[in-house]
Amino acid sequence: MKFDGYARTGRRAGTRNHVLLLPLSGHFDAVVDEVASRVTGVVAARVHDALDGGIGEFERQVLAGFATNPNVGEVLLVSLTASPLDVLLEEMIKAAGVPVRHHSLSGVGALGLLVDVLAQSASDAVGRCSSQRRVAVDVSALIVATECGGSDGLSGLTANPLLGRVVDRLVAAGATAVLGEVPELIGAEHLLASHSSSAAAGGHLLELTQRWESIAIGLGVDLRGAQPSPGNQAGGLTTIEEKSLGAICKVGKSPLTEVVAYGASPTRSGVVVMDTPGHDVEQLTGVAAGGAQIVVFTTGRGTPTGSPIVPTIKLSTNSAIARQLVGTIDFDASRALDEGMEPLADELLAVLLAVASGQRTVAEEARQWDFALPPMVVGGGPRV
Repeated sequence: MKFDGYARTGRRAGTRNHVLLLPLSGHFDAVVDEVASRVTGVVAARVHDALDGGIGEFERQVLAGFATNPNVGEVLLVSLTASPLDVLLEEMIKAAGVPVRHHSLSGVGALGLLVDVLAQSASDAVGRCSSQRRVAVDVSALIVATECGGSDGLSGLTANPLLGRVVDRLVAAGATAVLGEVPELIGAEHLLASHSSSAAAGGHLLELTQRWESIAIGLGVDLRGAQPSPGNQAGGLTTIEEKSLGAICKVGKSPLTEVVAYGASPTRSGVVVMDTPGHDVEQLTGVAAGGAQIVVFTTGRGTPTGSPIVPTIKLSTNSAIARQLVGTIDFDASRALDEGMEPLADELLAVLLAVASGQRTVAEEARQWDFALPPMVVGGGPRV
């Protein structure tokens, strides 16, 4: 099983070859947006206020992982000044073998001039990246991130188990599948932990979910006794356990091999749990920083979310959403009810490999370039 990807030195192959505009403060979101509107072939991360508290060790590690994702061909950093901490991030990106250029407002003196200089630099980078060609790559090089948002009563019956069947095939071929949203595994974590390749991996998952639950209890929230979100309730879910049981279906029957911190790269193939919150955009940023080259996102309400650097395939759990939100959904998984899981799994796998080989998703066409960092991670990180 293969896809057509971009070969990287010292990194996994990429499904994209982006020139990434990465501002180091939300003050420059408008700048990178303007450059992206001028220069075809670049993508921009809008960091909003995620970095305005300063770039500490946590932020720097996530940004370095994000910028060195296999889907990134070159990086253009944008900052107020080339501070020592900004330069440290630049050096981390460079050390990973990714070409990087750093442009600062203080270096040019005016916002308008910064836009012009950045646009020229971006155009030059696009020219360099466009000379690279796709080559056949074994599917074992893929890290596929799974996500569900706006779940409904059909999530655990259509899209999630359908994705699980595709994950089983990919894992059998040597690929890696990432499952996040740890707080939304509560109620089903014991099932996932019991189906692990080692006692260490299962124990790590149980410990992680217990930490999340302890934090919630400290805030006066009983996660197991709580109701799902209002949107999930409107979709037909009644308990957290119902949602969690559906969520773990996304990784099929493949055993859990590893649990990693937010934004960390998996070191083993198979199913890997990443310590991410349940917020969709925060999870997308984390799995991108961890090296995922493609995301499959199941939704019962048409969540309009995507990553600047990782193609996101949207699966609808029900036919109504697929009909109503044509510009949001890539694949109608509700068809599994009539057509059967296995034939549709063949079709979804073909779509996934086509996207990995360059076919664009609706999120890419719509420039759903979302970026957010979590206010809290619990796997031993500095944000606890």
